[in-house]
Amino acid sequence: MKIKILTAAIVFFLASFSCLSYAAETTKISDENIKKLEQLAKQGNADAQFNLGVIYAKGEGMPQDYLKAIKWYRKAAKQGDAGAQHVLGIMYSKGKGVPQDYTKAVNWYRKAAEQDHAGAQHNLGVMYVKGKGVPQDYTKAKKWYQKAANQGNADAQFNIGVMYVKGEGMPQNFEEAYFWFNLAAVKGDKQIIKARGLLAKKLTPQALLKVQKHAQEWRPVKASKD
Repeated sequence: MKIKILTAAIVFFLASFSCLSYAAETTKISDENIKKLEQLAKQGNADAQFNLGVIYAKGEGMPQDYLKAIKWYRKAAKQGDAGAQHVLGIMYSKGKGVPQDYTKAVNWYRKAAEQDHAGAQHNLGVMYVKGKGVPQDYTKAKKWYQKAANQGNADAQFNIGVMYVKGEGMPQNFEEAYFWFNLAAVKGDKQIIKARGLLAKKLTPQALLKVQKHAQEWRPVKASKD
């Protein structure tokens, strides 16, 4: 994404929307701020375009409108905004605001994934596992899951573990599966914790200690905006 030089006032204004996609349910946005955001979006600011898409998608301060959300997401995505590309992939995958189209979903996921967007990398892996929009390919699924998992994406970490449990695209390996389940469980998901507990019963005490030590020493490659 091309870096734009913004005035301090605009930077401050955009910062107020930085958590919008995660906390839109409780964020109240004034009509005045929405107008300011629309002005910036029309001037070609990709961050403003993305956040305006979020507002329309969530129905914050205006009626929910997926068509307008798609319009602004697409503008940001065409400027190389990885977050917008990822969301477009989701919209096409679910058929929200556009006809459901797995091929287009994959294309947008791939654009964001190639920019190291962990959420898009995970979702691209899912598409390869399910054979949606692409031929089913466990090797490619593992590749994209791995990239997302290395950044700390818990969904990808869990799904790599599942692949090791099932032996999909790789030899079955309960130690590796437990390692990835252990990392994913840090986020506190009860189902993942339960799966980790069941898998622990298949390991010897020595193997369990070794994998737990490995997991404790593990660190993500980089932070992810997902």
